[in-house]
Amino acid sequence: MREVHVVRHPLVQHKLTLMRQAERTTKGFRQLLNEVGMLLCYEVTRDLPLADVEIETPITTMQSPMVAGKKLVFAPILRAGLGFVDGMLDLVPSARVAHIGLYRDPKTLQAVEYYFKAPPDVAERLVIVLDPMLATANSAVAAVDRLKERGCKELRLVCLLAAPEGIERFHGAHPEVPIWTAAVDSHLNEHGYIVPGLGDAGDRMFGTR
Repeated sequence: MREVHVVRHPLVQHKLTLMRQAERTTKGFRQLLNEVGMLLCYEVTRDLPLADVEIETPITTMQSPMVAGKKLVFAPILRAGLGFVDGMLDLVPSARVAHIGLYRDPKTLQAVEYYFKAPPDVAERLVIVLDPMLATANSAVAAVDRLKERGCKELRLVCLLAAPEGIERFHGAHPEVPIWTAAVDSHLNEHGYIVPGLGDAGDRMFGTR
């Protein structure tokens, strides 16, 4: 699938299996989501540009590579996207964070926005949108729509699980935005949940199920 990167690292797949288990506790689910978020962050930032800078080691001066350009923006879709943020900030502590508040109307399954806050220069930065479940993709599409309204041009999406229907819907709206995910599952059920999936990531993360 074009512009879909499935991260098959053994640790990612192992932790995903643990998260799928229905008996996993809220604490355990939240911790695993944090850990997987960190591992996915390695993958989505793999091609960041580098520039050599002069540094002083304890022995001598040298030219050594550092990440070039403006700092990243992590943009979690509330609530569940917050589960990725701490792990990613552990790797990229200087990143900015935008918050996009969306909920899925239970009848129409459409995304409804209730909050948006981003750095003032977000349009000049690489923005990584975070949403654990790419199911109907309505929330992800709405989030990227909103970021594009703010002038963002370089965007990437990170999710834990994706459904084929969600990928088709998302890339139908935003074909140039690449996706990183730990797995592409079978399909959506009549309620818009990913099958076999892992349930509602937000409810499992916050203990509201």
